[in-house]
Amino acid sequence: MAHSFSGMASQADCGLVTDDPILYRARVAGGGQALFEIATDRQLTYAQLDLRIARCAGLLSAMLGARRDGARVAMLARNSMDSIVLAFACQRAGAIYVPLNWRLNAAELWPILADCTPALLIHDEEFSVVVASLADADAEMTVISTDGPTSLAARIEASLPMKPVPADADGACVLLYTSGTTGQPKGVVITRRNAFFAGINFSFVGEIGPQTVALCDLPFFHTIGLIAVARTTLMLGGTLVISDRFTPARTLAALADRQRAITHYFAVPQIALALRNDPAYSAAALSGLHALFVGGAPLTQALIESYLADGVALVNGYGMSEAGTVLHVPLDRRAVQDNPGSVGLPAPLLDIRIVGEDGRDVGEGEIGEFWLRGPAVTPGYWNKPLESEGAFTDGWYRTGDLGRREANGFYRIVDRLKDMYISGGENVYPAEVEAALASHPDILDVAVVGISDVRWGECGIAYVVLRPGAAATAEAIAVHCAARLAAFKRPTRILFVEAIPRTASGKVQKHVLRQLHSETLQRQA
Repeated sequence: MAHSFSGMASQADCGLVTDDPILYRARVAGGGQALFEIATDRQLTYAQLDLRIARCAGLLSAMLGARRDGARVAMLARNSMDSIVLAFACQRAGAIYVPLNWRLNAAELWPILADCTPALLIHDEEFSVVVASLADADAEMTVISTDGPTSLAARIEASLPMKPVPADADGACVLLYTSGTTGQPKGVVITRRNAFFAGINFSFVGEIGPQTVALCDLPFFHTIGLIAVARTTLMLGGTLVISDRFTPARTLAALADRQRAITHYFAVPQIALALRNDPAYSAAALSGLHALFVGGAPLTQALIESYLADGVALVNGYGMSEAGTVLHVPLDRRAVQDNPGSVGLPAPLLDIRIVGEDGRDVGEGEIGEFWLRGPAVTPGYWNKPLESEGAFTDGWYRTGDLGRREANGFYRIVDRLKDMYISGGENVYPAEVEAALASHPDILDVAVVGISDVRWGECGIAYVVLRPGAAATAEAIAVHCAARLAAFKRPTRILFVEAIPRTASGKVQKHVLRQLHSETLQRQA
């Protein structure tokens, strides 16, 4: 069933979309506080932020020269003020910002860099060893650290301000990389139009405005951190409080700080659970929140009820890099309580259909695939025309997620068409994990499935068939994985079996493996 909207901007409206939101805020409310950085106690007003972005754009122009139009500028760094400065400076200079997942190792980052071919890579010193190996493989890429006398900050301060360049509303300004179902990374193209309307959508569902004070410790290489929280807050004139990492004690202290007066906080369920279980947790610490937003993984009813008992609405939602905010539960305790497990109502500037296998819209309560259309939806993937084309049908983006629309208009996710699972808020694709395992010389066959996990939401189990005569141990295979996969992708258990169940055409019967896991748990109970 389609949820309709009107008012999508036309090409003639692109001035609305391309106008720089920071430039606008600096003009109308330059003295308002834009950023506060917990790690350093630094803060910037909108006027100061605007000037710093202008200087950073000038730096990019000087460094990239005539190549800056459409040039990719990659960043491997934790959350910071200058992460935000660089993102907006890329837009002003006509470059494309590429925030990299710092949880990945060099082997995983290299295909991403090979795909987007950045002219410039900026990194925290913490990741200098990884960056050194990447730079050795790409001599044409300029590398800058965020530390030291020639750091990004020092270069920005020494640069002349630059005015924004004219830009196409439908030109890319950000690439967000996410693994594909084949295990290959895909760069989701975020245009200026996409970013603008994604911010508008979240501003409606999250009730964001000039009085908002939003804490962000989710990484800026995710759409939640960079677009939903950071960009929306700044676009609407609020204050963005930046934390470079999540630790329960630090986050709870920030939420309890009445002088800072944080109103909005976005977490994945595992973070919400970690806060609730921390010794420093108290309901009073969260009493100033307008809502505690949650997304990125399944949310348990027990966690919802525990927060409701403390007077906190744990507001669930559903979104993705390709579309930003899609669905969201209203910021209302009654709505949260009456719709357990729901991902809410559609964002205002979005069409959504639930489509069956026959390509027709399903009826109320029936299960189908979510299809999306709207100005926040990506035009496709960087350098992947075939995958971009395959992701759309008649202009509708096919999410690969299964769900249903209930009688009261709320939507619910029930399953995934793909085998992807979410561990600690991070998407994990079994094909990628299986490929890493299969490269072990002692492994003949392998299959990975995601199963429920109390701590991480979901985790992976690897079923392994060894080659005849091989004697690899689970520990040895785990070491093999550690050299090739980020920690969140590694299977938590490696089980040896005689054969992997497959269909006549050779496809793995993963439902059989999940049933095997369930039966094993029952025997152990």
